[in-house]
Amino acid sequence: MIQLIDLSKKYKSLRAVDGINLKVEQGARFGFLGPNGAGKTTTIKMMAGVLMPTAGRIIINGHDLEKDPVAAKRCVGFIPDRPFLYEKLTGLEFIYFVAGLYGLTRDNGLNRRIGDLLDLFGLARWGEELIEGYSHGMKQRLVMCGALVHRPKVLIVDEPMVGLDPRGARLVKNIFREQVEKGVTLFMSTHSLDVAQEICDEIAIIQGGRLIAIGTGDSLRRQAGVDGNLEEAFLRLTEEKEDLHGPSDSSIAPRHPGF
Repeated sequence: MIQLIDLSKKYKSLRAVDGINLKVEQGARFGFLGPNGAGKTTTIKMMAGVLMPTAGRIIINGHDLEKDPVAAKRCVGFIPDRPFLYEKLTGLEFIYFVAGLYGLTRDNGLNRRIGDLLDLFGLARWGEELIEGYSHGMKQRLVMCGALVHRPKVLIVDEPMVGLDPRGARLVKNIFREQVEKGVTLFMSTHSLDVAQEICDEIAIIQGGRLIAIGTGDSLRRQAGVDGNLEEAFLRLTEEKEDLHGPSDSSIAPRHPGF
């Protein structure tokens, strides 16, 4: 469903992403972890078509993102870490705007779909209100409504729990699980190891723009040689990488706005 082939992104002397090869099967719940500046958001923005790779290929649902970007993007629902919203629109107007970008016709079927999504995310009574009056968590949930409106086959998510209260976080986790049960592939970047451990079947760890480990929670613990939780495995794996190779470029180079 998702394939990254020798994927790289370079900013002058900084290799933000350095030759990633990765395959995610349909219906997987895939976690993408790494320290700050490791290349997670850069990778996700390339997968969503927001950034152009320096080299390599991205295949989504059989479509090469460079050769057939429209077909590839039609399969994707993208939830960025810092969503941009037109705050002078109402919640309903925003969702209809997003639906129009995907070529969806405004009819009774779409009306029901949008109504169901707003209800699912607890935003039904706020649909006619301007987005500028929404809390951060409400805005995050509205973006998720927009990402699901066209029934994507792949959900690409960057830090989905930021700004959500515990009730909202639980709601979003349950919705992600339900989407995967329907055959949707979830690719999720998160700083929360607890969230990754709770939701994801398989996890990749990136550091210094390179994949340093991949597997289930249990296999990552075995690779790290620890008996504890995923946090201990993550710390051991990333510490060993720094011990062997020194600080990554991302830790000593200026942070690029897109990184």
